Amino acid sequence: MKNKYGLEELRGEILSMADAPYREFQAKLLPEVKNYAGVRLPVLRKLAKRIAGEDASGYLEEALGREPEKELFEEIMLQGMIIGYMKGDISDIFSYTERFLPKIDNWSVCDSFCSGYKHAVKYKEQVWEWLGQFLISDREFTVRFALVMLLDYYVEEAYLERLFSIFDCVQHEGYYVRMAVAWAVSICYIHYPEETMEYLRKNRLEIFTYNKALQKITESRCITEQQKEIVRKMKRREI
Repeated sequence: MKNKYGLEELRGEILSMADAPYREFQAKLLPEVKNYAGVRLPVLRKLAKRIAGEDASGYLEEALGREPEKELFEEIMLQGMIIGYMKGDISDIFSYTERFLPKIDNWSVCDSFCSGYKHAVKYKEQVWEWLGQFLISDREFTVRFALVMLLDYYVEEAYLERLFSIFDCVQHEGYYVRMAVAWAVSICYIHYPEETMEYLRKNRLEIFTYNKALQKITESRCITEQQKEIVRKMKRREI
C-alpha cells in the first residue's frame, strides 16, 4: 500500500512545527529521551487526525517498519495517535497496535497512546480480553500499556474485582510497571473508596507498589483530609 504521506516530507513538517522552549521543557521532563523536535501535543494531534482521516493504513504500513532509533520522539508519538484515531475493523487496529508496542520506551508515549485509544470505549469487552496477553509481557512498557489502559477505561463497578486480581498478579518488576499499578489502585480508590479500602487491607502487592499506591491516594485532591489521614496510617515498613 502506497503511503500518501512521505515520511521524509512529514519529518520536515514536524521539524517546522518545533518549539524550542517546549523542547527544553520536554528534556527536563524526560531526560532519558534524546530525539525531541519539540512539538506541542495539540499540534501533533491535529496532524495525526489529518493523516488518520486520509491515509492511516498507508502511513502506518510504512512508518511502523522504521527502526525507532532512527525516528524522532514526535514521529513515534504520531504513529500512536494515528492508531488511536483511525477507523476500521478492530482486528486490524489490534494488529497495528501490536506492531507499535515495541516502539514504546518511555511513559510519555505510553500514557498519551492510551489516553487517545478510544477504541476501548466502542469495543469494551474485546479490548479487555485482548489486553490480557500484554500483562505477562517481559517488556516493561508493554505491561504498562495494558495497566494504563485498564485505569483509563475500566475503573467501573463491573470490572473492579477483576482489576484487583490483576494488580495482585502483575509479576514484572520494572519501575514504570509498579508505578502504573500504584496509579491504577489510586484511581480505583478515588472512584470506589470503600471497595478499594477493602482490597488494600487484603492485597498481595509488594511493599514498594503498595506504599506508592497509598502515596498517590493521599496526593489526590478528590478525597477528604480524613480519608488521607486513614490511608497514611496504612503504610508498611520495609523489612
